[in-house]
This record gives sequence, C-alpha cells and structure tokens, in this order.
Amino acid sequence: MAAVSERSSRSSVSSVVWFAFVVGSLLMLGVVELWVWAIIVSAVAMLLVVVPVTRPSMSGVVDIRDLAAIATLYIAVVATFRLAFGVFTQDNVLGLFLSFAAGLIIGVVGPIIYQVWIRGKDLRSLGIGLHRIRATLLIAVALGLVQFAMTLSGYELPEPVDWVPLLVMSLVVGFFEAIFFRGFIQNRLQASFGDAPGVAAAAALYAVYHIGYGMGPQDMWFLFGLGLVYAVAFRLVNNILVLWPLLTPLGSFFNNLEAGDIELPWASILGFVDVAIIMAITIWLAHRHIHQHQLTDDPPDRIPAMS
Repeated sequence: MAAVSERSSRSSVSSVVWFAFVVGSLLMLGVVELWVWAIIVSAVAMLLVVVPVTRPSMSGVVDIRDLAAIATLYIAVVATFRLAFGVFTQDNVLGLFLSFAAGLIIGVVGPIIYQVWIRGKDLRSLGIGLHRIRATLLIAVALGLVQFAMTLSGYELPEPVDWVPLLVMSLVVGFFEAIFFRGFIQNRLQASFGDAPGVAAAAALYAVYHIGYGMGPQDMWFLFGLGLVYAVAFRLVNNILVLWPLLTPLGSFFNNLEAGDIELPWASILGFVDVAIIMAITIWLAHRHIHQHQLTDDPPDRIPAMS
C-alpha cells in the first residue's frame, strides 16, 4: 500500500509540474522572441524529463503497423496540404479548398478507421470521449483563459466577415490537429517508444507538417516548441477536449487575425461545416461499431495516465 501511495503522490506532483510547464510556456509567449521562447521551452522540457519525480516513461513496445499507418497518413496529409497551398494557391480557390478539405478529412477519418475498424480499439485510444472529464475540463478552461488573456483580451475584432469564417476554420483545423497529432500520432508513438520520445517525435512531426502550408525552416523551431506544449497538455489527461475547442483554436484564430493574409468569404463556412459533418459522422459510425462489437481501449500499461 505504501508503494502505491508513493506512486500516486509522485504522479500528482508530476502532473502539477507539467501543468505549470504548459501555463508558464503560454504566459512567456508574449514576453520573448519566438526563437528564444522555443529554446527555453525545449530546455525546460529536457530538464523535467531527467528529474526523477517528473520523468515520464522512456520505453514502449514498437508496433510496426502503427508506424506504417503514421507514415502513410502523415505523407497523405502533408501532400494534400502542399497541393492546396503550394500548387493551387488562392489563384484556384476551388482546388485549394478541395485539397485542404481532403487533408483535414484524411487526418481524422484515417486514424479512426485504422484504430477502430483495423486495430479494434476504442475511440479513447484517439483521445476522443468523456474519460477523465472533470480534470480535462478544469485544465481546458484554465489553459483557454490563459490563451485568451495572452491574445484576444482587449483585441478589437474587424468586421464579422473578416473574422467569423476564420473562427470556423480555426475550430475545424483545431479538431483535425487534436485528433491527428495528439490522439493518433502522439499516442501511437508513445505506445511504441515511451512517453518522452513519443511526445518529442510527435512535436517534431507537427512542426515539419507545416511545410504543407508553405512555411520555411525558420518557422520550425518555434513550431516544435509549440508542439511540445500542446503535446504535454494533451498527455496530462489523454483527452482532446483539453486542447479543443479552446486552447488551440484560440491561438490559431488570433495568429490568423494578426497575419491578415487569409481572406475567407461567408460561403467558406459551408465548406468547413461540410468537413466537420463528415468528421462527426465518422465518429458516430465508429461509436456504433464499438458498441456493437464491444471494442476496448488500449491496455493501461501502453498508454498510462500522467495523473
């Protein structure tokens, strides 16, 4: 009993420290240069990884099928995004949107089909569900408030046509990223290599994927740091609701407003709603399939909770 109590105490301390890491990282975003911020975040994360009380798992059981699925879907997503923003561009709005939408759908539907229908897992293996909901909502609201205070608090919004479509896009893209990069890629990498290597690799893949948007190497270091912060936040509860619909959509929405280089008409909302409906239908079908076949989540020893 004493050993169990000690492990529980260490887990609680670890969760508090990692939560403080996420909050501190978000608060520091508006204080230092982005490249400096990324260096500090990465250095602190590396320090916490080697401290015994906050050290996460460093080992797992390599699953070749998981790695092959990650590689296949990742290449497909990046390729469709690159086609949208690097080939079609805004000179061909229809081609841009169809390619972009295809990438978003692949990034959500693909992992669900793989996990539920191919591997026979529950949606919780993708971070989808109401598991640990109390802790999830508390952390989500806290991080959302921090994000709002650092970005949109006191921000004067432009005309609705200049921000409402952007908000809808941010919500749909945020949902895609939460499932694809956290629920799927991060969880599968953690299962194969352990928590620390899995989080780091998922953050790196998140950074590199922005090549699809046309971003250059100079942006990758900051995006890696941002990916670490989001990955740690997700790892606290293994539920995508800790990131969506508050933390990541708010950050994306603010960045798009500040950049001012994306102009979306009202009609674009219908397109993003269509994408969201396809995602929702896929989740519903997966839920029904799980209920009919009594599929189970990943064993606790493969994706352990941090708290």
